[in-house]
Amino acid sequence: MTREKLDAAAVAAALASLEGWQRAPDRDAIQKSFVFRNFSEAFGFMTRVALAAEKMDHHPDWSNVYKTVDIALSTHDAGGLTELDITLARKIDACADGRSRPS
Repeated sequence: MTREKLDAAAVAAALASLEGWQRAPDRDAIQKSFVFRNFSEAFGFMTRVALAAEKMDHHPDWSNVYKTVDIALSTHDAGGLTELDITLARKIDACADGRSRPS
């Protein structure tokens, strides 16, 4: 299923409603870092995100180093940001459930 890219105004409005998410400097994506108390909390978070992403059939670009999880979202088949990315960002924030601290 092809998704329609969001225009600049829609991206700005979405970012205003998403705490800590920002435009990626090098591509049409949004990104956020999540920092947990330890690796176990970070891994548990990644597991919750993986289950949510799989249900949506939309998967993040991410990396994990010890207690930090860096996530970037973009809809590859659309060549940029879509509403699917915004929806997944909200689900990811819910998976963190206040356990993450600002990086």
